[in-house]
Amino acid sequence: MRKILIVEDDNDIAMLERDYLEIAGFSTGLAADGDAAAAAALSGEYDLILLDVMLPGRDGYDICRQLRDKIDVPILMVTARTDSVDKIRGLGLGADDYIAKPFDPAELVARVKAHLSRYDRLVGDGRAQDVERITVGELTILPRSWKVYKGERELRLPNREFELLKFLAENPNIVFSKEQLFEAIWGYDYLGDSATVTVHIGRIRDKIEDDPSNPRIIETVWGAGYRLNRP
Repeated sequence: MRKILIVEDDNDIAMLERDYLEIAGFSTGLAADGDAAAAAALSGEYDLILLDVMLPGRDGYDICRQLRDKIDVPILMVTARTDSVDKIRGLGLGADDYIAKPFDPAELVARVKAHLSRYDRLVGDGRAQDVERITVGELTILPRSWKVYKGERELRLPNREFELLKFLAENPNIVFSKEQLFEAIWGYDYLGDSATVTVHIGRIRDKIEDDPSNPRIIETVWGAGYRLNRP
């Protein structure tokens, strides 16, 4: 049974999320503040995290930043803050989705299922050996095991970052607009916009480029979009 961590300080909302998720066949755990959320998430027993932004003590952004550097599970931020800058900030820190309050509980469950399915497709069973690899300079991308190496060092990329890097690497030396990349990775039904692409490109560059301020692998083609350079 898949287990979901609900991080929410409003007990009524937490119980609503818990009830709908358990009716859908999930097991749940609850945390009402940032410190408890981080400890529970880092235990490794959860398959997905629903993370409220406004929490006592450390906020959801701080928790997301800490978790994303250590664990590879979907993180869905749930918050009443709906400004675009707040969404971009959460996605930029590695969140996989952004759900605005008030929300339809059935939609929340649907998004949880969709992200778990996406994660399962990317990761697979973890045992199959990659029959293909993509090499870009020092980078090695293993699509089936959802891993990226720079030299001998493994890089930790959340699922959207991995999908975006993989898409560009599979289509090298082609310029894609932000809108094309957004459609390819997030889809038109995703609640966001193409600014999300810019945020994720920046995070990928921080990990793969020797000098992110002067990128050589993922190049910005001004007025057109992005291109991954591959000999």
